[in-house]
Amino acid sequence: MTDPYAAAAASAARLAAATGKPHHDIAVVLGSGWAAAADAVGAADSQLPFADLGELAAPTVPGHLAVVRSVPVAGLDVLLFLGRTHLYEGHSPATVVHGVRTAIAAGCRTVVLTNAAGGIEAGFRPGQAVLISDHLNLTGKSPLSGPPPAPGYPSRFTDLTDLYSADLRAIVRAAGHDLAEAVYAGLPGPHYETPAEIRMLRAAGAGLVGMSTVLEAIAARHLGARVLGVSLVTNVAAGLSEQALDHGEVVAAGKESAPRLGGLLASILPALG
Repeated sequence: MTDPYAAAAASAARLAAATGKPHHDIAVVLGSGWAAAADAVGAADSQLPFADLGELAAPTVPGHLAVVRSVPVAGLDVLLFLGRTHLYEGHSPATVVHGVRTAIAAGCRTVVLTNAAGGIEAGFRPGQAVLISDHLNLTGKSPLSGPPPAPGYPSRFTDLTDLYSADLRAIVRAAGHDLAEAVYAGLPGPHYETPAEIRMLRAAGAGLVGMSTVLEAIAARHLGARVLGVSLVTNVAAGLSEQALDHGEVVAAGKESAPRLGGLLASILPALG
């Protein structure tokens, strides 16, 4: 991908042609096991495989679908990505964030990033939804590295002070969802963390840990979008319980919670536009 911004613009043009909609308002990226939540958001006007948009790599991880839907919600047009790709699948940061950049090129000014996460903070339990208040990017990567953006795009030296919008988190609370907030630590994976690493992350202030989200959040904020992050705690982090960690259980926890999570998204999306 020689010019990721031009590639995103080309994918957005394909999206507009396929959906008949020149503009979308909100993008939602669904994490591991969240795909079933899409049905609760609303009926899709159209559904496309990632391959139809170009440069959007198909996920190889169970719990992620290579599908994007265009869903009308309360007068807004919402893009629902039913899966995502990860660094550990062998992709570059530009490929990992291509969906988010495409959504913003298509007009989305708000991006909702969801994920499955390990719970570090005491009291976090599987099935609990938690708002992301900030993150620790421990992937060693940035989607803004490499050649500078072309003229007309913001500087790559992006201020991340307000990366996860306090205003959007307030909208979630105003909609009646009394969710805890925590700092999300993003690691490259695909292996789970050691107990020593979890102790380090807890000491650094993290309450959640996972293998996604942080690069997409940076890319979205760079292009001026507001970001809301929502984690589903699917397991207690390594060393904090006697249970072994297993991706199958992560996906199962997501599927079990999907109807409730879809209801949460459906209740807040009308206010996010």
